[in-house]
Amino acid sequence: MKQNRVGKIIAFIILAIVCLVWIFPLVWAVLTSFKSDIEIQKVGFSLFPKHWTIENYTKLLFGNDSSPVLSWFINSLIISLSHTVLVLFIVSFAAYGYTRLTFKGRDLLFSILLGTMMFPSVMNLIPNFKIVDTLGWTNTFLAVIVPGAAGVYNIFLVRQFILGIPKELDESAVVDGANEFQIFYYIILPLIRPVLTVVALFSFTGSWNDFLWPSIVISDIDKLPITPGLQLLQGQYLTYPGIGTAGALLALIPTFILYLIAQKSFMESMSLQSGIK
Repeated sequence: MKQNRVGKIIAFIILAIVCLVWIFPLVWAVLTSFKSDIEIQKVGFSLFPKHWTIENYTKLLFGNDSSPVLSWFINSLIISLSHTVLVLFIVSFAAYGYTRLTFKGRDLLFSILLGTMMFPSVMNLIPNFKIVDTLGWTNTFLAVIVPGAAGVYNIFLVRQFILGIPKELDESAVVDGANEFQIFYYIILPLIRPVLTVVALFSFTGSWNDFLWPSIVISDIDKLPITPGLQLLQGQYLTYPGIGTAGALLALIPTFILYLIAQKSFMESMSLQSGIK
């Protein structure tokens, strides 16, 4: 009994140290964003600001016409939300089709689909750009919303979750006269909400943090999302670390809030039977 208690204390201490190591850079960044550039560049280490100021945020949001941070932030919200909704629509229907619908070559087609995960995503850059350019989507939001909406990993994740739902529920619905769409909408969809929440979380975060693809297909500064926009901001304010830190924290806010909201569903999705009552 005493050994178990000592083990728990040691485990708690180790986890607390790891937590501090992970959270310290974030705390430092938050406090640094309220310091003046002179104080940041001063020799020596000081965690808390001696003179608190919001000048970095005012300059970032309202003091620079060549770096429209508010427009970048709004663009990222539009792009990420639209991309997430499209992902949920495509992935849920595709996963249902690969589990509940019976057609010739279904398993072979899904195996080929899984095989595409072996190729690095960078191989798709040139083909995707050619497709987007042919459709006339370059320098538009569609160029960053549509590509990647049918992610194979997301389809696999939702498919595995649906496989844990008994088919007897479908058969009972068929006896009551339900068609395929009604089975999907009234039975399957409510049960897979936890895993769809996780897919939405991953999709929103991935779209929000994407840097390379938006930098390739969008050339207009006003249409940039915030992640490639921050790269321009870093080059412009290289000697002003406070503004760069404030911009990074501003970009962090939506994903941080999203994780806080979705953490319960994330834990539920870890069990393939979590939707079954």
